Formats: sequence, C-alpha cells, structure tokens
Amino acid sequence: MSDGIIERGHMVVSQRLRQRRRELGLTQKQVVTRLSRQGLRTTNKTLSCQEHGAGLDVAHVSHLASALDCTTTYLLGLTDDPHRWEPDPADGRWRRRTEAASIAPEPVRPAPTGTGNWILGPAVPARPARRTRATH
Repeated sequence: MSDGIIERGHMVVSQRLRQRRRELGLTQKQVVTRLSRQGLRTTNKTLSCQEHGAGLDVAHVSHLASALDCTTTYLLGLTDDPHRWEPDPADGRWRRRTEAASIAPEPVRPAPTGTGNWILGPAVPARPARRTRATH
C-alpha cells in the first residue's frame, strides 16, 4: 500500500476529529477526560498531534469515536452523518467531498452479500447450540 494512501487516510481522520470536537463545543482537555473515563490515557498534546495528522493509532479510533459521540464510519470519512454506521451510497458523493478537501482516497466498498459484515470482517461460523440437560 502506498504511503500517499495512508497519509490521505490519516488526514481524513484528523480533520474529522477536529471537526467533530468543535461541533460538540468541546476543548481538547474535555476530550482527553472522556478518553480517560474509557481507560485510554492520553494528553492534550497527543490529541493535538492526532488532529494535525500525526501519531494516530488505529487501535484508538473506536475510543475517539465514542468520546466524540460518533461512529468510526464517520471518523473514517465514509459518511457525513456522525451517527450512521453504514457508508454513504457509493454514488460519487464521497469522492467529490474528499476531492473538495484535496483528499481523494479510494472509497471502501462493502463486501458482497453473504460474505459477512463488511465492518467486522468475514462471516464467523455460529456457535453450536448449547446442549441442555434433560431433567427427569
């Protein structure tokens, strides 16, 4: 994977972090406090770096989304609705939106039907039903 794609992805997330924090009227310190309540210790400086495209750890995206009352799909730039889990329809709106921001990564497409949840990955076999003991 090319570094340009990774850098553009980081910029999308960093722009969304800053945008969402401002929409909620939160300071960086308030977001750090929310993250610490989730068990994620961080600092204002770290959050500031993340909002400027540096030091973003993909393992923290779900915590950041929770602290900013939005979905990971929103932070990744796949939807404009902070509460929507599914990406916006692939009708070109996402591409135009990112091009307007000078960022044009390829849109992520959902997996074909029947192969599992596109967010969570391939289908996981269902657990066999638990056997219950018959009472006599």
